[in-house]
Amino acid sequence: MQRILTRGEIETLDRTSIVRLILPLPTTFGIRAERLRSLAPDNPIGDYLLLIAALAAAQQSVYEKAPPLAELDELQLAQAQAHGMPPFSARSFHREPQWRAHLEAIGQLLLADTSLSAPIHTLLNELLSELKQAPEQIERQADALLSHDIEHIDAARAPFIMAALQVYWSQLVLTLESKQVPANTPFGLCPCCGSQPVSSSVMLGGPKEQIRYATCSLCASQWHIVRVTCTHCEDTQQVAYHTLEADAGIKAESCGHCQQYRKIFYLDKEQHAEPFADDLASLPLDILMGEEQFYRANNNPYLWQLAQ
Repeated sequence: MQRILTRGEIETLDRTSIVRLILPLPTTFGIRAERLRSLAPDNPIGDYLLLIAALAAAQQSVYEKAPPLAELDELQLAQAQAHGMPPFSARSFHREPQWRAHLEAIGQLLLADTSLSAPIHTLLNELLSELKQAPEQIERQADALLSHDIEHIDAARAPFIMAALQVYWSQLVLTLESKQVPANTPFGLCPCCGSQPVSSSVMLGGPKEQIRYATCSLCASQWHIVRVTCTHCEDTQQVAYHTLEADAGIKAESCGHCQQYRKIFYLDKEQHAEPFADDLASLPLDILMGEEQFYRANNNPYLWQLAQ
């Protein structure tokens, strides 16, 4: 039986031996789609998981066919290094119109899917019509999503717009090498794009064994955060864990200091857990956390709950 390291033992590990950043795989969206399909049967929101599985599969197809982006701006990378800031900050980076082409392609792929309901087809047709006739409105929605401006987010359209932004930002970060990302960036935010994590995972196997990584809600990069540390406010004194069943591979990590929580997955117990899919498929745990007066630190990009 493998012994679990305590927080103190983890803190004494040689930090130079820990991989600090894991860039997303080119097959990230396909893996996500497959996991969502496997989680859908008998799940309270199984139909929604299948919709998002179709969306993730469309993301993978669009990603694979997307034309390459322009070469990296070396001055921008140098400035990010100098100031310890993410090189592709979601709030300030000038995104090219190519991301809207991703949105159109995702929409067309989903419209061709006859398994999706008529209301979803209606929503997609309206979205694509607005994309063609009033792209500036779609850009404003993208700005609201990337800045978490809850008051101006259209929750129904948000998952589809975010899906296109995820494809675009994944393209961006996969042009990077890990050494081009500043070693020290603001705590709790993605070192590549400055977005918040969707969840975190305690890894299994190799040099990452029992090391915790947060997963970016936008570009899907993963970065190291010491365990038993609030991923929202960095507090270490009032962290607690909540679960619906004993020895579960998924828990909610809460913080009594900021009253926020995020889910954490233990891959030694649930080897195939995927940060987005398993977070979405575990809504009963969110209900439990609401009953205990804790609040999600941020939304899953595939499901926007605006009453926060």
